[in-house]
Amino acid sequence: MNDPIVDEVRRVRDEHAASFNYDLWAIFRDIKEQQKRSGLTFVSFADGPSATAPINPLQPTGAAIPVSQSSPSPRAAPAAEL
Repeated sequence: MNDPIVDEVRRVRDEHAASFNYDLWAIFRDIKEQQKRSGLTFVSFADGPSATAPINPLQPTGAAIPVSQSSPSPRAAPAAEL
């Protein structure tokens, strides 16, 4: 399946990379320079306090709902045949 927009993005990306002989650091520096020249504000999470804050583990959601001994066991649905 060909998508003309994806094809165009890939072509432009390849031309840009080729102009820097596929040197990733040179491509990165060029993109950062383009960002600086644009005058726009870009968000960077690497420099903020969240970069050094510990990652919080999943929080418990509470106790499981008790099931009475008299309630029927749930049954699995039948398997689909292929």
